[in-house]
Amino acid sequence: MAVKKVGILTAGGLAPCLSSGIGALIERYTELAPEVEIVCYRSGYKGLLLGDSFAVNQNVRDNAALLHKRGGSPIGNSRVKLTNVADCVKRGLVQEGQDPLEVAAERLKQDGVDVLHTIGGDDTNTSAADLAAFLRKNGYELTVVGLPKTVDNDVIPIKQSLGAWTAAEQGARFFENVVAEQNANPRMLIVHEVMGRNCGWLTAATALKYRNLLDQMEFLPDAGLSRQRDEVHGVYIPEMHFDLEQEAARLRTIMDDIDCVNIFISEGAGVDTIVEEMQSRGEEVPKDAFGHYKLDAVNPGKWFGEQFAKMLGAEKTLVQKSGYFSRAARANDEDLALIKQCADKAVECALAGEGGVIGEDEERGDELRAIEFERIKGGKPFNKDAPWFLDLLTAIGQPHDTTALQPQ
Repeated sequence: MAVKKVGILTAGGLAPCLSSGIGALIERYTELAPEVEIVCYRSGYKGLLLGDSFAVNQNVRDNAALLHKRGGSPIGNSRVKLTNVADCVKRGLVQEGQDPLEVAAERLKQDGVDVLHTIGGDDTNTSAADLAAFLRKNGYELTVVGLPKTVDNDVIPIKQSLGAWTAAEQGARFFENVVAEQNANPRMLIVHEVMGRNCGWLTAATALKYRNLLDQMEFLPDAGLSRQRDEVHGVYIPEMHFDLEQEAARLRTIMDDIDCVNIFISEGAGVDTIVEEMQSRGEEVPKDAFGHYKLDAVNPGKWFGEQFAKMLGAEKTLVQKSGYFSRAARANDEDLALIKQCADKAVECALAGEGGVIGEDEERGDELRAIEFERIKGGKPFNKDAPWFLDLLTAIGQPHDTTALQPQ
């Protein structure tokens, strides 16, 4: 089947690849198949359900390179699960009695779309898989080709998700400024909360990038410019186990010695423990359309800050979240290269009628290919035994462990 028209949508949270991913797809189609029409759906699956879209004109094609210089998504995102009928009805995206999958399919038929490109994480691409299955079942020939976006870098079986490298770099730059707040108060505890619901990769990578920045700096201890005060003193991720009291004792020694402590923690670390504690107080913990606890309501950084502050004798605790700063950044050179590689493969697969999510398949020798939708899952754990991470823990004097994080 010849491809005459393609649709593009971005969905889920932001990541430093969305704008560039759109630009890369437009550039590649213009290069290989300029006759193919391109339409963008505003605000992800919301725009698809409501029929809110715009055509990519020649001016956009000629200037698509500008999209590589910006963060965010110029066409907008939303969190919509097509199989969550009640949520779609509640939000006014479909009428009572309508099936969102059918509404989306009919819209694609009416718009004459042959290929749908989705740029998003596991939730976005599992919704794409549901839609692709519905379309096949109902005899509509449409190819769905996804690009993997998530700063968490936790999509199974994809080796590296688009935007994650940039998010780690930006989180490090964020903390480069925040760490100076230890000068504002004696016995200061600074908690850097990094995104990562189930996976600690971004927290670990951000800590590594930050320490690389420290390696490039000059210090003057005699004037108070000490690397030890700017150091990372603890890294806590969902895959780790630690004894809260033992770790607090280690950090208390650092606090007594240099008058401050800086820790990096994943936003998903210890969530189950915190949710149980909240529910025991009779508090209702809100969830999103995909059934995930809303982490802003759980607030692990605040919880861990309060626990450690008591044990460390901190006079002041500062909790800072780098997520919104880092996820809205423009893609760095490392990510730009990966985005182009994946977008080129996405267009190649789309023109050949091959659907799936484009990525380096860890279960197929890291081959760059269209990975079958049914194999795409979220929640890939970070390998906490990776040599670079163990080296990081050793460098900051933090004990290694072998089990999952549950504060004791």
